[in-house]
Amino acid sequence: MSAGLRTGPNAGRYDLVVVGGGVIGLGAAYAGLRRGLRVLVIERGAEANGASVRNFGHLCVTPQTGVARRHGLAARELWLRLARDAGVWLRESGTLVVARAADELAVLEELAAARAGAGDAPELPRGRAEVELLDAAAIAARLPIPAGSALGGALLPLDLQANPRQALTAITAHLRERGVAFRFRTAVGAVEPGRVVTSRGEVAAERIVVATNHDVDQLFPEVAEELGIVRCGLDMLRVSAELARPLDAPLLTGWSLLRYSGFAATPAVTALRERLHGERPDLAALDLNQMYTQLPDGSLIVGDTHYRGAAVTPFQPEAAAEALLEEFETLFGAAPRVLERWQGVYASARDEFLDLEARPGVHLAAATTGIGMTTGLGLAEHVVAGFADAAPGPRVRPQTQTPRTRHQQEGTR
Repeated sequence: MSAGLRTGPNAGRYDLVVVGGGVIGLGAAYAGLRRGLRVLVIERGAEANGASVRNFGHLCVTPQTGVARRHGLAARELWLRLARDAGVWLRESGTLVVARAADELAVLEELAAARAGAGDAPELPRGRAEVELLDAAAIAARLPIPAGSALGGALLPLDLQANPRQALTAITAHLRERGVAFRFRTAVGAVEPGRVVTSRGEVAAERIVVATNHDVDQLFPEVAEELGIVRCGLDMLRVSAELARPLDAPLLTGWSLLRYSGFAATPAVTALRERLHGERPDLAALDLNQMYTQLPDGSLIVGDTHYRGAAVTPFQPEAAAEALLEEFETLFGAAPRVLERWQGVYASARDEFLDLEARPGVHLAAATTGIGMTTGLGLAEHVVAGFADAAPGPRVRPQTQTPRTRHQQEGTR
């Protein structure tokens, strides 16, 4: 064992070892800490720089269904707590959805009807609904878009926005201050019941949570192959633009309605998909989710496209970026100036989540669509509660998840 881990008789022994310092890994550490466990987080980088920081910061709870909705609602409460206790930048902005065509408005109307009276959501103030439909004048008053360009839209008031560039740093500092140990720049070579083999020595653990997102195939290739876990790459931009007014909430468009499971389950979405794909096969080929968030400094995150495979090429076609910028200018009537470009990568599979005890005491956790920021803290809470709160009895196989189509997958949130 390396000297760095031999600082006492039990220095290398932990109640919970978490492999991966992204949002799900930190969520597992947070859940263990609150239960009085001695926790170590192992992260191979000097800091986490994967899907948990390469996203919109959009915590989009309302359009989720099934398991994702349950995890999303649980995560929402944890994000609010971390904003209070850890200084995570968070705004209770809701989500705005712009409808520029009648079929887009029809999808929003159907989701509003489906969500009316839902008993699982947090209580809203009297007179508020989980999906608030907006007419053309109301959406135009909220958005920096040209007059007359929208038929209407919706506000999803339960949704939140974080700053992905600040959130993980704040959560890590908060956990460290409260006693969670961290080992950065430490590679994990093997995970076995009761022990983790790292580049700095072995660590003994009562329980282990592996939260390495798409890199689960490096440690558990048989699981990745059985469950069809591959990588999803995407193109994103950060831009500046002279908008008519600030964008004070994450903004979804008609293309987004094809992706989130709540929208995609409405009968009206079929006609919308046929129209969008028929009118813009080029954007359909990019598997576009046209959406936007504005960071505290005023710059805007623009995205995103999607492409999948066991490996994701690092070479990003400029045509994808050009399409994103053209759609930005069409929507806002303002020319954007690119400040940054990047490629995101996240795990993609048939089911929405990897939630599996692969070996005794070794738990695998990942959001296997792009909803890790929205649901990851809730998934982590669920995993840790499963062994820390309940009577002994491992879950040996993954739970059956709600089926989803390719069009129900969203970009990184």
